[in-house]
Amino acid sequence: MREAIKLAEDGMRAGRGGPFGCVVVRRGEVVGRGNNRVTSTNDPTAHAEITAIRDACASLKTFQLTDCELYTSCEPCPMCLSAIYWARIPEIYFANTRQDAAEIGFDDDFIYRQIPLPLEERTIKIRQLLRHEGIATFKNWAAKSDKVRY
Repeated sequence: MREAIKLAEDGMRAGRGGPFGCVVVRRGEVVGRGNNRVTSTNDPTAHAEITAIRDACASLKTFQLTDCELYTSCEPCPMCLSAIYWARIPEIYFANTRQDAAEIGFDDDFIYRQIPLPLEERTIKIRQLLRHEGIATFKNWAAKSDKVRY
């Protein structure tokens, strides 16, 4: 956890992005490091957890981190939490809460509150279009015999 906090501080001081850092650990060894790089890369998905997961996956040459833990300086936002689930990381440890992040101007908690709302009540308008055309690709995937499951 101290390494994640150090990455948060270092990245923030270097002007890479917000005050967030993260490490992915496998069998006691750090295999992925990341800090927030949203503003320095103009990438809204470049959160510390995402950059650490990308680093770990590249290092380990896998897209599943089932034997790893993730240590992050702040409770993961919904995007990062989803990425953690997709990477199949079974354990998360965090320092600051999403409420702590809200107190310094980050809207993680707002997004968490938006997710359970019905689509028509969310701040961002969401509309379904052309499902009858889009579903064909899903049917092709279901029938594909050489797919790599994830």
